[in-house]
Amino acid sequence: MPNQSNVDSLLRIKKTMDNLQQNYIEFKTFSAKIKAEYQDSKGKQPDVTAIVRIIKDSAIWISLTASFLNIEIYRVLITKDSVILLNKQEREVQYRSLDYLQEVTEIPFDYKTLQDLLVGNPVFMDSNIVYYKRTENQVLISSVGKFFKHLLTLSADNHLLLHSKLDDVDISRNRTADLTYGDYENKTGFNFSTYREITVSEKNKLDIRLNFKQYEFNKELSVTFNIPKNYSRK
Repeated sequence: MPNQSNVDSLLRIKKTMDNLQQNYIEFKTFSAKIKAEYQDSKGKQPDVTAIVRIIKDSAIWISLTASFLNIEIYRVLITKDSVILLNKQEREVQYRSLDYLQEVTEIPFDYKTLQDLLVGNPVFMDSNIVYYKRTENQVLISSVGKFFKHLLTLSADNHLLLHSKLDDVDISRNRTADLTYGDYENKTGFNFSTYREITVSEKNKLDIRLNFKQYEFNKELSVTFNIPKNYSRK
């Protein structure tokens, strides 16, 4: 006979994962205006305003404007296999594979992971659950996947994503990432986190804060990306 406490634990884990899945944001298009604060090994960087447009599983379009100058500095188009980066200040265009995102962030991003991160869905989730604990206010779930050991913190009442702690499964690397989600709203039928904190560290530490000032789901969107003829290719 199976141990009853083990059966109960498995049922609790399954129910929690089902509830988490119900909070997963399914969408066709997404657009947002985000105030981004950024700090790296060189210290605090100037704030930027990001305009993001996503056509699900197809394209992520991003415009970055220096907040204090109100001048567009970068425009980026990300597809499932490529990155096009317009440097508006230097009048340059760069064509890169999707691996470029991994080089810049030191996180094994694929297209779907970046898409989920921007929308506010869990990232690097794995079905290999190795730990479960419920307290009065929180549910803790730990899983082990291909890249990371992942400790997920959810709210106990409605299983909203509160925190992700990612540690590299490769112990020779000191790569960690902390993702914090807060200030949830439900204006469009989705529980949406309007405030995020992202900390990534390996050789260097990167801190990002995202405040979503505006956001919309499932409206008509275009992601046209014109490259001026006078831009040099780098």
